[in-house]
Amino acid sequence: MSGTYLLDTSAAIGRINQSAGAIQVMERADELFLPVIALGELFGGAEHSKRTLANYAEIEQLAMECTIIGCDFDTARHYGRISHQLRVKGRPIPQNDIWIAALAIQYNLTLLTRDAHFGEVDELMVQGW
Repeated sequence: MSGTYLLDTSAAIGRINQSAGAIQVMERADELFLPVIALGELFGGAEHSKRTLANYAEIEQLAMECTIIGCDFDTARHYGRISHQLRVKGRPIPQNDIWIAALAIQYNLTLLTRDAHFGEVDELMVQGW
């Protein structure tokens, strides 16, 4: 299995923690992308840990291995559509995850995640491990 993957926060943590399943999928990827939203969540987690500096170093290493993508006008449009669809379904997911899903759809990337709630997002290609 190869392809281009957008890592959500759970996948990024899997990479940092050397989770065998996550590493196996990522090693076969053509390219890895990291949304700035997940990067912020990782830095937030590092700030709350007892290993802040070590965690920062691991996050920075991961960031060097990925292409970082941020949000723009088109992302916001996708976000609005996804948010509305989830509201109509009665199946909300965390706001940050809607932004991550919007980026995956916008750039036609497969989202690498362990979070089942992403399955609620129409049009989103999801890969677990």
